[in-house]
Amino acid sequence: MEGQTLDTVDSEKDLGIGSSNQCIQACSKDSKILGMIKRTISYKTPEIMVRLYKALVRPHLEYCVSVWSPHYTKDKNLLERVQHRFTRMIKDVRHKEYLDRLKELNLWTLEERRNRADLIELFKIYIKGLQRFTSSLCLL
Repeated sequence: MEGQTLDTVDSEKDLGIGSSNQCIQACSKDSKILGMIKRTISYKTPEIMVRLYKALVRPHLEYCVSVWSPHYTKDKNLLERVQHRFTRMIKDVRHKEYLDRLKELNLWTLEERRNRADLIELFKIYIKGLQRFTSSLCLL
């Protein structure tokens, strides 16, 4: 462009969202946080652990998920493995199957949470669109 050469990049962040490696980056960051929790918290009751997970880990897995929601099974499984690893850290439920652990800890799978977030977003779009439509009719 005007004699300037442009640098070649593999990915670019837009509004803090990496376009190509978002799942890998989120899982990497959350694995480090889970390791820190495992090393530093000695009293791992389900109540304490779930609060730490919801406050420190899950926000990274769900940040702007309506924009970058994973479509490939491998990416979905990669994200779900973080929550799977978290549930195994709790001794009271470690011996159970993954879905049973989630049920006992009162958690949903990340896929269910993404679907719920998508439905909420669609509802908001629908309601705002409906409000715009009715307000424009009032002006007529």
